[in-house]
Amino acid sequence: MTRAAHCSTAFCSACSGGEVWFPSLGDFGSFSCNMPGMVVFGRRWGIASDDLVFPGCFEIFVRVLWWIGTVVLYTYHRGHFECNGKGVLHTYLVGLLVVLGLIILSLWAIVYVSAQGTITNPGLRRSIPALVYLRALLYIPELVWACLGAVWVSDDSKGCDLATVGSVIAAVIASWIILLFTVVGVVFVFDPLGNPRPQPPAMEPLGVRDMESTEGTQFFSTARSIATKVWENRLRLLCCCLPQDESNRAAFSSISQLLSGFFSDTDLVPSDIAAGLALLHQEQDKMEQSRDPDEIVPHSPSSPIGEDLETELEKAAHCMQFAAAAYGWPLYIFSNPLTGPCKLSGDCCRSHAAEYDIVGGDHLGCHFSSILQSTGLQYRDFIYVSFHNQIYEIPFFVALDHKREAVLVAVRGTLSLRDVLTDLSAECENLPIEGVMGACYAHKGMCQAASYIYKKLVNDGILNQAFSVAPEYKLVITGHSLGAGTASLLAILLRNSFPTLQCYAFSPPGGLLSKALTDYSKDFVVSVVLGKDLVPRLSIPNMEDLKRRILKIVSNCNKPKYRILLQGCWYELFGGDPDDFPTEMENRREEELSQPLMGEESLMIRHSSSYQSLASDDSPAHKAVNLPLFPPGRILHITEDGPSRRSCFSQARYRAEWSNEMAFRSILISPRMLSDHMPDAVLRALNSLTRDRPFSLCPSSLSISQHNTI
Repeated sequence: MTRAAHCSTAFCSACSGGEVWFPSLGDFGSFSCNMPGMVVFGRRWGIASDDLVFPGCFEIFVRVLWWIGTVVLYTYHRGHFECNGKGVLHTYLVGLLVVLGLIILSLWAIVYVSAQGTITNPGLRRSIPALVYLRALLYIPELVWACLGAVWVSDDSKGCDLATVGSVIAAVIASWIILLFTVVGVVFVFDPLGNPRPQPPAMEPLGVRDMESTEGTQFFSTARSIATKVWENRLRLLCCCLPQDESNRAAFSSISQLLSGFFSDTDLVPSDIAAGLALLHQEQDKMEQSRDPDEIVPHSPSSPIGEDLETELEKAAHCMQFAAAAYGWPLYIFSNPLTGPCKLSGDCCRSHAAEYDIVGGDHLGCHFSSILQSTGLQYRDFIYVSFHNQIYEIPFFVALDHKREAVLVAVRGTLSLRDVLTDLSAECENLPIEGVMGACYAHKGMCQAASYIYKKLVNDGILNQAFSVAPEYKLVITGHSLGAGTASLLAILLRNSFPTLQCYAFSPPGGLLSKALTDYSKDFVVSVVLGKDLVPRLSIPNMEDLKRRILKIVSNCNKPKYRILLQGCWYELFGGDPDDFPTEMENRREEELSQPLMGEESLMIRHSSSYQSLASDDSPAHKAVNLPLFPPGRILHITEDGPSRRSCFSQARYRAEWSNEMAFRSILISPRMLSDHMPDAVLRALNSLTRDRPFSLCPSSLSISQHNTI
């Protein structure tokens, strides 16, 4: 018997009681016995059988305190129940002790069984569905006793001391609160795609079914359509405040297809992803610590030797002020919590004169006032300011920057739900550019946003107006995050008309430009990335790679999920040495290591582009089926000097170096992957590099990304 067949038999024989041959959320084509999603009450839920440890422990803690309080109350009244309704009170307390005792025992059993096994081997947890049914039945006597206590308080509590009445009222309220939280929890883990569905006619073992049959194809097509519809309904519910016009509906449909396609070939619940991220973070830190500090990687040809980093950093720091100012008053107040409200209050509250007609979509004037405060410009320096915001239509302003002698266009980043939808419209759109050889395509949402601003600037004559005032000035475009991606695409669209333009893109999205457009943009776009920022590494191929790595590390780890999460939380909060998580592959023969684990295979749909063979990360099977996209221009990477963890009160020291787009082909897991993206953090790092001395500037001849892919 082959190893695969042996594992298949072993895994399937271990699964029972709710985790056997059931199509899961997005499990279109992989009817594996080993599925994280727990199946009870005839449907699959968005929770696994090993996710009950922490909620069970918390409820045990509450129930034990409740049981002890009830024992004290019963002992106090034992033998002298002398108030009205003493028989009902005696029955209530005795029954409550019994019900609480049974609930505590059932919870202890659930916690104990849920803590057994591993994520991909639920065989030791086969009794969880039966325990869940038992726990659900105990809600009935608890509900009855809550009603009995309420009746006693309302009808028969006269003559009893207030402490007793208050204790019973507290017990009744606690029962209803727990029942309410249970209902909320059920809604939270409800899986709209968890209903039993008709299965394909052939249910042979793995590798035997012909998944290309007409019946199978029709089944999977129907399942995918249902998944897309569910995601579309979720988006509409989330964006219920937005007008349901044709453009919004088209955006919802496009995004739902993208999301359903991404999640359609895995069977993971959220806690599995959290455990995988915790494991990946520690694995990445181990590899970073073991790397030779003297290792030198050849510099990118995109970074010319002798580039004046200090000059570029000063320009970037100056432009970042405008990119941050484009966010308006929210970021200004966040960055200046003590003085900001006072500085803006006069402008926001007073009546506005006719001069403020230039500002669109800023009815109170707070946005424009914050821009004036952040940039130090005068009102007369602004040519056009718009805060109009719709899907694919984002705010921007045009101003005269006399310090740098530039007509500056600043594009706002993500600040609204409409901006999020623009971000999520991540499929590729053709963007043919004259003189560029090779495939030219880019992020659809940001392409649309750049086209919107381009039409405003060119067709409405805004740039002509600006250059009529200052004809000797050059054009500079800047933005952060969504604004950075849009600014880069806008610069590409305007490049032929303004050959000397420059663009500074701060924390741009990684899934933005095709390789041909990325190379083209290196002559006039400088991207600035801080630390382990997630967004410059975020693209569909990188997300597929992250998903594959999570599947690999989760399926190989032989520790229970609760231990992974506990140790992961401790590591994130307090640091220490990365844990050496043992794997199920440690004691196997060397020749067996080229075979993927059945646990991993069971998490991924058969014939999926995300899972082919995990023998090597460089396997040809891992060639991306999604079109590759890259961050724009030359990349200036800013990292912290010194240890990876520092005191909250210690001052950060930064270093800057030229990098290239290939250094951002893998997502790095870190507690700072989101905080490094914030515009105030980027501005603070740039100011530290340009104003504080000494600072570290690495010459481009030693260009190296400090974060190698794993």
